[in-house]
Amino acid sequence: MTAQAVQERIYNFSPGPATMPLSVLREVQDELLCLPGAGCSIMEMSHRDKIFLDILHAAENGVRSLLNVSDDYAVLFLQGGARLQFSMIAANLLRGHSGKAQYLVTGSWGKKAVEEAVKEGPTEVIWDGKPNNYNNLPGEGDYTVDPSAAYLYYCSNETIQGVQFQSEPTAPSGVPLICDASSDFLCRPLDIEKYGMLYACAQKNAGPAGVTVTVIRKDLLERSQAELPGYLNYKNHADNDSEWNTPPSFAIYVLGKVLNWLRDDIGGLQAMHDLNREKAALLYDLIDQHPEFYIGHSVPDCRSLMNVTFKLPSDELQAAFLSQAATHNLGSLKGHRSVGGIRASIYNAMPREGVAALADFMKDFVAKNG
Repeated sequence: MTAQAVQERIYNFSPGPATMPLSVLREVQDELLCLPGAGCSIMEMSHRDKIFLDILHAAENGVRSLLNVSDDYAVLFLQGGARLQFSMIAANLLRGHSGKAQYLVTGSWGKKAVEEAVKEGPTEVIWDGKPNNYNNLPGEGDYTVDPSAAYLYYCSNETIQGVQFQSEPTAPSGVPLICDASSDFLCRPLDIEKYGMLYACAQKNAGPAGVTVTVIRKDLLERSQAELPGYLNYKNHADNDSEWNTPPSFAIYVLGKVLNWLRDDIGGLQAMHDLNREKAALLYDLIDQHPEFYIGHSVPDCRSLMNVTFKLPSDELQAAFLSQAATHNLGSLKGHRSVGGIRASIYNAMPREGVAALADFMKDFVAKNG
């Protein structure tokens, strides 16, 4: 990677595909033409080659180590992103089950998950944040989970609205808790034993687009019916070591390097969580200091560590903010069209220096325009 290429890189606040660790990009660049000892690029290698199988298993072991995943769970590397999981979860865990699926809808992605689940069986939304434009999250007393439910589903972090659960919802014994962790995967330690299944597409916080990491309790694999289309059957993937079809080999290879970066460079998930809280505080403190100028979307106790969302007093000021930010090498800050405003996605790989640069710009902008 040339010095000029590094200098041309901006602080990329894109919600996904998102910024990646520079050290990982350097490693990938160095090995792209020919993986050491392989005689070819990772992109040219058979997925049955022992070298690739070692890469796949190292990635699996990296997930297991960082999240303390026991042998009671399968770790799968799938394709299709969260969109396919919306359908696969209901097809495997709801179809043919006597209970209904229950959903906590805290933003756009939870809403889209419900739209697919209703195609497979009885589905109930037991809490919906729509009346408050998805700016808050439910407390334990705000919903009731049926003890006979097929599962309880939630999205741990809504990228569009910028709300994040600080702890897991509680499901009754026997009701699997299912989590879409696509945008806060590996941002903090988790107690996997609380989950029936947790999944995440990698392109926000764990690597490039193309691979979806799925951690599923093995007893739930028995719900997968043979009548399902082959790719949609979780058991097929578990029984075939994530190689029922050709897996997304390049994305798995890069994911493995991101896992190593988290372990070796960052020092694990608690250290990552501490850094993420420090980064987020740089922006939220400014929002709190200027609440009439930087108007936060989420209520304070529901704020996301990954996606900081806010508006300015007028469309003209927002346009000026985005335009001037770009001249300071601060990119991809425009909010989602359904919410508007500004969205700073500060995932694991966004360095503290990038967040500090945005905070400095925000201080200067409010001083000149507030």
